[in-house]
Amino acid sequence: MKSRRDFIRIAAISSASAFVDNLWANSAGNLNSPQSNFNSSGPIVVSTWEHGVEANQAAWKILSRGGTALDAVEKGVRVTESDPSITTVGLGGFPDRDGIVTLDACIMDHENNCGAVAFLENIENPISVARKVMEDTPHVMLVGEGAQEFAMEKGFKKIDLLTEHAKKEWQVWKESSLYKPKINIENHDTIGMLAIDEKGNLAGACTTSGMAYKMHGRVGDSPIIGAGLFVDNEIGAACATGMGEAIIRIAGSSVVVELMRHGLSPQEACEEAVKRIIKKHKNLKDLQAGFLAINKKGEVGAFSVYEGFNYATTSASINDLKDASFMKKLSE
Repeated sequence: MKSRRDFIRIAAISSASAFVDNLWANSAGNLNSPQSNFNSSGPIVVSTWEHGVEANQAAWKILSRGGTALDAVEKGVRVTESDPSITTVGLGGFPDRDGIVTLDACIMDHENNCGAVAFLENIENPISVARKVMEDTPHVMLVGEGAQEFAMEKGFKKIDLLTEHAKKEWQVWKESSLYKPKINIENHDTIGMLAIDEKGNLAGACTTSGMAYKMHGRVGDSPIIGAGLFVDNEIGAACATGMGEAIIRIAGSSVVVELMRHGLSPQEACEEAVKRIIKKHKNLKDLQAGFLAINKKGEVGAFSVYEGFNYATTSASINDLKDASFMKKLSE
């Protein structure tokens, strides 16, 4: 005989399942929703910020030809890493307060294999070094000099990442040395990318040069599995952008995926994670953080503390850039 506790537990599980089924049924036909895109079959790639549009095109070339999600996300974010006009990722990224460009990145596949590098200097494509850490070592993360030595052993070339533009901006900053984050400019500090391939497998990548003029040695959420990125092939994947310290404090991306496991849509999960960040911080001034998520059905969600966060989506039927929903206006 089932106890009352068993009855309540079974009823709760049934209700959650019905909620997810109804949510999918109600939303599946709304491909132009301002908050979400849907693609129940076939490959799809999503990424953070406007620079994700170009990155998605590189990833889509792989996905559309039957390639893996892992290859797609690596190739996609390399485009952003190698673009010197983007001052928040890779080559051309703004330096720390000592004038040194340091890079962070991580990558994760559908089998929960993952690799990361942090505080890496003089290597243009940290995402590819992170993949080498994942595939060629027993470790998950390498940092600093060790990461650079490993990269060179694997054939990566040392280059000067500090462009003339970034150097001039840093020299201007030094005149005041005032560290003050700028929402959606300095906080718009990553590219996170999530993909589903034709086999239905997920992968994700995240890469950044971090906050401009940070303390030397500072590492944010982007290379931390579970904070800046998390992939669970049974459920979905999530990535984060914004103030890394705030995202780390709630293990943001893993929280989003776990909320999806418990029946929330990607949109609802991103919203709940942002609410947790808000709850944990008494002062939200200059604190931007946002999440982007996708589940196994191809449903996408995105949400941020402040307005201004956007994300790019590419599939066989979708190719667009959308503004994410948000909690607060910049004027508040």
